[in-house]
Amino acid sequence: MPQLPTRPRVTRVRLVTLVAASALAVGGTAGLAVTPAHAASNSVVISAVYGGGGNSGAKFQNDYIELYNRGSSAIDLSGWTVTYYSSGGNSGGTTSLTGSVAPGAHFLVQEGAGTGSASPLPTPDASGTLNMSASKGSVVLRQNDTTIDTVGYGAVESSYVEGSSAPGMSNTTADSRTKGCFDTDDNAKDFVSAGPNPLNSAAPVGVCGTDGSTQPPPTGTPSTIEQIQGTSFKSPLTGEQVKDVRGVVTAVNGSAGFWIQSTTPDDDPRTSEGLYVYGGAGMVKVGDDLTVAGKVTEYRPGGVDNGNLTTTELGSPNIQVNSSGNELPTAVEIGSAGHVPPAQTVEKGDPGNVETAGLTLGPATNALDFWESMEGMRIQETDAKAVGPTETSYGETPIVPANTKDVTWTPDGGVLYRSYDTPNAMRLILSDALLPKDSIAPANTGDSYAGVTAGVLDYNFGNFTLMATRAGTHQSGGTTRDVAQPATKKQASVATFNVENLAPSDPQTKFDRLAGQITTNLAAPDVLAIEEIQDNTGATDDGTVDSTQTTDKLIAAIKAAGGPSYQAKWIDPVNDEDGGQPGGNIRSVFLYRTDRGMTFVDKPGGTSTNSVAVTGTGPWASVNYSPGRIDPTNTAWDDSRKPLVGEFLWQGKPLFVVANHFNSKGGDDGIMGRYQPPQRSSEVQRHAQATLVRGFVDELLTANKHANIVVLGDLNDFNFSKTANIVKGSGKTAMTDLIDTLPANERYSYDYQGNSQVLDQLLVSPALAKNYDYQVVHTNSQFYDQDSDHDPQVVKLAVH
Repeated sequence: MPQLPTRPRVTRVRLVTLVAASALAVGGTAGLAVTPAHAASNSVVISAVYGGGGNSGAKFQNDYIELYNRGSSAIDLSGWTVTYYSSGGNSGGTTSLTGSVAPGAHFLVQEGAGTGSASPLPTPDASGTLNMSASKGSVVLRQNDTTIDTVGYGAVESSYVEGSSAPGMSNTTADSRTKGCFDTDDNAKDFVSAGPNPLNSAAPVGVCGTDGSTQPPPTGTPSTIEQIQGTSFKSPLTGEQVKDVRGVVTAVNGSAGFWIQSTTPDDDPRTSEGLYVYGGAGMVKVGDDLTVAGKVTEYRPGGVDNGNLTTTELGSPNIQVNSSGNELPTAVEIGSAGHVPPAQTVEKGDPGNVETAGLTLGPATNALDFWESMEGMRIQETDAKAVGPTETSYGETPIVPANTKDVTWTPDGGVLYRSYDTPNAMRLILSDALLPKDSIAPANTGDSYAGVTAGVLDYNFGNFTLMATRAGTHQSGGTTRDVAQPATKKQASVATFNVENLAPSDPQTKFDRLAGQITTNLAAPDVLAIEEIQDNTGATDDGTVDSTQTTDKLIAAIKAAGGPSYQAKWIDPVNDEDGGQPGGNIRSVFLYRTDRGMTFVDKPGGTSTNSVAVTGTGPWASVNYSPGRIDPTNTAWDDSRKPLVGEFLWQGKPLFVVANHFNSKGGDDGIMGRYQPPQRSSEVQRHAQATLVRGFVDELLTANKHANIVVLGDLNDFNFSKTANIVKGSGKTAMTDLIDTLPANERYSYDYQGNSQVLDQLLVSPALAKNYDYQVVHTNSQFYDQDSDHDPQVVKLAVH
């Protein structure tokens, strides 16, 4: 499991179909049938459509299209048109518009007449001859061939619709926008069907919507972006209505919103010049200079109660486009003079909740403040280095500037999380969400993106994120998978490997690739402790607990890969009591081979609820159950995996192996969250678990101080943690945590958000610590095409 719980894989960005936009690299959707992208708008929307004019029962003789100006300036309609499309997408003609529409005013376009007798429309502001369907079709408003607004009504089959279709109409009903003529870019949400009520330029100003709601010109306190952002973690204007907010659009987030940045920055390094505007994305394009009004809000990804920071936003915007095609503000070069994030100081002192502690940002000394002071701004990195693999499902890669200092680099180009005081807070998550699919090549740890990688700085689920609008050229760092040397005839090889929720329903390719790692990269160890073996039906919560199908499928794949014939031992858990993926019933399993002198000492009687115990003394020290579990009913193991004990004989000599998978770090505060310093609440249970495991080891060593004991697995904690120290013990009976014997920069088995770290450990008793050959076999944690998120480890032992 990761250092923190896996975040929900839905973000503000992922809720929408994404349309990339950048003055440097223009993107669009790839392989998707989408509504034509909206562009420059002066807040003019289609406020009503009616196609039943002159038909039987119709109130009015003519069809009509009604416009409304939501902005605060008059709009010249020269060059503007309205086009009607049938439900299948065929054009039914175009009407050119002239004149202007005042702020808060309507503009009525009269279209074709029916043959029946009915009342004339109010005096139209423009006229055409379009014959529109009374039930389903589309109307598109354009300015010089650029789409401004689209309304699809009824069950339209074409792409001329925003979101879902507005209701179908009839001879006696029109589709009109709802309260205030707000525009969410979803026709189904924005329109209702009601009796036709055409409004022309003589209608009351500021009145729009089926309920006669008013939308007066923008009100609020005149504000700059810098005043909205303020000098702390939350806006001083939260909840207030502001207006006259000026900025240039720097990136568009599909239909959800967009970022603007001031072109007249202040001299205060604490105040960001960027701001996210939630809504109205269909009205703007990159390079538009805007004047915006709206309500200042704070958005917390994941919900109000989690530890994430908030992002300052401007909601329910009223947008006026002043000009288009403007040059974008220069992106801040991260890593350049004056813009170097403090790598190892997230937040000085002990402020607790930084959003309520009354702090003023100190970007020169605190990494959290450094990034917060540029929230929503354009930033870039040159020759950015990937310090973790790309998570390809979400297009996210942890990166740092090429000239990063004050870190411990791993041999393959990652950065080491070597203590709680070295958080490596200069890391960013590079996201491709604003770019077309596959625009950014996936990276392994140690790869780089040559040239400029630029975009806007956002915050999502515990991490500051570079929402890229331009990416550098991918360059391989040459990182390759490790291969361990086979054990000699006299060496017993023992390994641990978390295979990440392995179930029979997983693709055969996963089994085959894992088998290749076990056979080739681990050199087919004599004993393999595997964590996260699921039951026969995987995550289906149907009461199944047996995992024979899972282990059989893996064993067969190993054999097919040229490996030995392994046998398996485990104890089925009580259904749904060992944590992990609901219904999966994950457990630890021993795989072992007998062709080199390893045998399993089978002592029946161990169950999911009874406890293994030490029997005998001296060379006769043993256990009552093999396989067995350590105190499985102890509350320390609630909703968590129980350790699996196995007694083996290596060429006739006893060897005790304890396979572990401690409880996850779910619930801990994030490194870059609002609570500083982060609290690690999940440690309490792991400390209790470590104490029980250490107690069992002490019992064995008391019975026989020369006992050969291996404690291994996913301890879900760092090698420098109290959890690890409890298991190690002290004095003459201290176990050796073998990862501590490696050079400092090689101590990692996992990568979480760009921090190379230890979660898996392999410890040996004093008798085995005299002669061994140990290796973390890096086959997964550094690679985007990983088969598990953990690296396996193997030790070759001289068992006496």
